Amino acid sequence: MTTATTRANRTPPARTGTANGSGRSSPPTALPSLPSLTGLRWMAALLVFGLHVNNFGYFTGGAGSIVFWAFGAGATGVSFFFVLSGFVLTWSARPRDRALAFWRRRIARVYPVHLVTLAVALLMTYTLAHQGNPTPKQTLANALLLHSWWHPWWQTLNPVSWSLACEAFFYASFPLLILLLRRLGARGSIALGGLSVAAVVVLAWADAHHWLDQPVYSFPAARLPEFVLGAVTARLVLLGRWRGPGLEASLALAIMGYFFVPQVTPGFSATACTLAGFTLLIPAAAVADLQGLPSLWRHRRLVRLGELSFAFYMIHLLVLRAGTNLLGTKPHFGVLTGVGVTAVVFGLSLGLSWLLYEAVERPARRLLLRRRRAGDGSASRLESLPSSREAAAPARD
Repeated sequence: MTTATTRANRTPPARTGTANGSGRSSPPTALPSLPSLTGLRWMAALLVFGLHVNNFGYFTGGAGSIVFWAFGAGATGVSFFFVLSGFVLTWSARPRDRALAFWRRRIARVYPVHLVTLAVALLMTYTLAHQGNPTPKQTLANALLLHSWWHPWWQTLNPVSWSLACEAFFYASFPLLILLLRRLGARGSIALGGLSVAAVVVLAWADAHHWLDQPVYSFPAARLPEFVLGAVTARLVLLGRWRGPGLEASLALAIMGYFFVPQVTPGFSATACTLAGFTLLIPAAAVADLQGLPSLWRHRRLVRLGELSFAFYMIHLLVLRAGTNLLGTKPHFGVLTGVGVTAVVFGLSLGLSWLLYEAVERPARRLLLRRRRAGDGSASRLESLPSSREAAAPARD
């Protein structure tokens, strides 16, 4: 494995163009898909699901302690999404793409599911008990994906959508970021990545010591460095300049960082624990796909689940919240009952995510990205159909 991994890290990915002496190159219009990233995305979504099961108190005693040990740090799955989003968007960036075309694709990708789950959350607030009643301003901010900019609003309606508000900010910034990365070359990109790591460490320190007016965990600008790191690593892979460890070593570092999270101050500090492992794991999985190295994460079932992961992420907490009307808040079941209830909630969430994907996400994307004119050419065809590169994303970004 060591020899194969070293060779992979020294070999530029297939069909990525030739880098010149300054480390600059022009990526081609078609790149290989990276199915391992889709499988990994599902695992990150599963961590978030486990965290919420823990928070809803389905287990008590020793079983509750095990669930907390396994999923208490599950919020770091969102950090994985942010890094992965930067990687996938940079990997799939089109050489002469316009900002408006890029933003249109992003809206088509995330907004239909967001609006449907927002409507479900609104319906729940007026029909079920144990649900908060948002103000009109909070509802509008949520609909426009602005609610994470003001901490008192970040958990309104569908709470997980706070991360989508961060992603919206990343999307707005991406055209400038990709332009910068293409001008910087490999060395400049590495320097930018180093600055991003430093920014995360400083923000984690400041948040832990309450130096800032509000927590930075959900603040979009504070999460931007994670997205930038993903973009930097993708750029280095495209240039054939990535020198990170292989898939197994990167996964081990990510796991160690994950289980170190309980040792730090809750909140944004957890990001600093897992950042190195996630930043190394994503390009390692990409290199494994490019070089044909073994990867558990490209198994077809994991890839299929990864395709559903965005919809699963957006619906699962609503299922858990609706369940409080039948189960009560923090019911603290025994082991068998807790496992059974968790399995039912998981099954419902997965079934609804399949429905959202097949009935909302895919058809809405095709509808919004269909050709406006018959003569739009190949670029329009790429926008109107799910591409192989999009199949690689959680992000499916």
